[in-house]
Amino acid sequence: MSPPSKKNSLTSRIVIGMVAGILLGTFLQWLMPNGSDKVINLYLFELSLKGLFVDGILEVIGQVFMASLRMLVVPLVFVSLVCGVCSLKDTSKLGRIGGKAVALYLATTAIAISFAIFVALIIAPGEGVNMVANSSFSGREAPSLAQVIIQMFPTNPFASFAQGNMLQVIVFALLFGIAIALSGKAGERVALLFEDLSEVIMRLVTILMNIAPYGVFALLATLFTTVSLTTFGNLIEYFLVVFFVLVIHALVTYPIILKLFTGLNPVIFLKKMRDAAIFAFSTASSNATIPVTLETATKKMGVKNSIASFTVPLGATINMDGTAIMQGVATVFIAQVFTQDLTLADYLTVVLTATLASIGTAGVPGVGLIMLAMVLEQVGLPVEGIALIIGVDRLLDMTRTAVNVTGDSMVSLVVAKSEDQFDHEMYLDPQAGHNIEEIDFKHLKDN
Repeated sequence: MSPPSKKNSLTSRIVIGMVAGILLGTFLQWLMPNGSDKVINLYLFELSLKGLFVDGILEVIGQVFMASLRMLVVPLVFVSLVCGVCSLKDTSKLGRIGGKAVALYLATTAIAISFAIFVALIIAPGEGVNMVANSSFSGREAPSLAQVIIQMFPTNPFASFAQGNMLQVIVFALLFGIAIALSGKAGERVALLFEDLSEVIMRLVTILMNIAPYGVFALLATLFTTVSLTTFGNLIEYFLVVFFVLVIHALVTYPIILKLFTGLNPVIFLKKMRDAAIFAFSTASSNATIPVTLETATKKMGVKNSIASFTVPLGATINMDGTAIMQGVATVFIAQVFTQDLTLADYLTVVLTATLASIGTAGVPGVGLIMLAMVLEQVGLPVEGIALIIGVDRLLDMTRTAVNVTGDSMVSLVVAKSEDQFDHEMYLDPQAGHNIEEIDFKHLKDN
């Protein structure tokens, strides 16, 4: 059985778990009507049903799943981020070319999430639901922007790990990764260790995603004992908002940046990105699409391999604009669903956290939801709100992966043009790279 069919099977099971949870929760809500005129047997039945089944079995399953999400946040971010920074081990690329690429990747991510939050605040897809979180949490006084910047730097990184202070974890991982990249043979040995750790953590992510249908079932069954089916309208609205921002970012933001920095025709760029974007959509994995993205950049767009071999893998690691868009809209959506007001400092924290966390978001399916759990906790929102969006996240995951690889190629073009490592004639040639379609796509997917 090939990996794509497994992914489809997982998607189907998540959707089935979502629908089954909603139906069960609605049925249980019907069995537990409000009112004081119930006969004593029905009243006792309601107490037993809610106490033993809803607040017992379903609550335990759902909260264990959410705890598993939280469990992976710190190790996933730290190890993935260190591995990403270690890819800058060539000291010459750590300078001019690396600085350009990283700056462009971070800038596009900041633009993406800022625009996502702006659109979500205008459309307000989560208003009117008024859901109550199961876990107890209280609003906190938002720190000033100066305090946020100061608190980004840890005095004790181990305490940051234990407390789940993700901004401090991210900063420490950046510094630690740079130190590894500059430490010669000793750094290479440590980098190999982190690559192995990354493989193990990715396996944990795979295990967690395989039990996700059961966690989603339990969470939604619990939520829908108190929520009506009218929430579906808000969920569809959330989906459309994320999809709209993703499309605008890919078809408007990237072409504008390309035109401003290179003067190249963005229509040609979008046409030549078609095959790589389709492959990215089908795999929902930036890492799996690296071979196709490299071929597209070097054989179709004229980017010299000396640039593309550096910027494309780096982009697959740190360029997660699509994930940042989802996190921005989801944060606003969940805040509105649970009627929690976020301040300007909260939104700035979301932008800063998601932008930096995008560096540590591995390019594999499903990781974005774990990163979203971290972003929600940073602004005091209930993590169980993820259960509302996980059912529609698979299609959005595929779409945002296509956006991510488009950004990888755009940045590669900009850097190559600025470094005079670019073949303009190849870029203009509509037949350039026509044999890319002969790539064994099945082999790439299987690997």
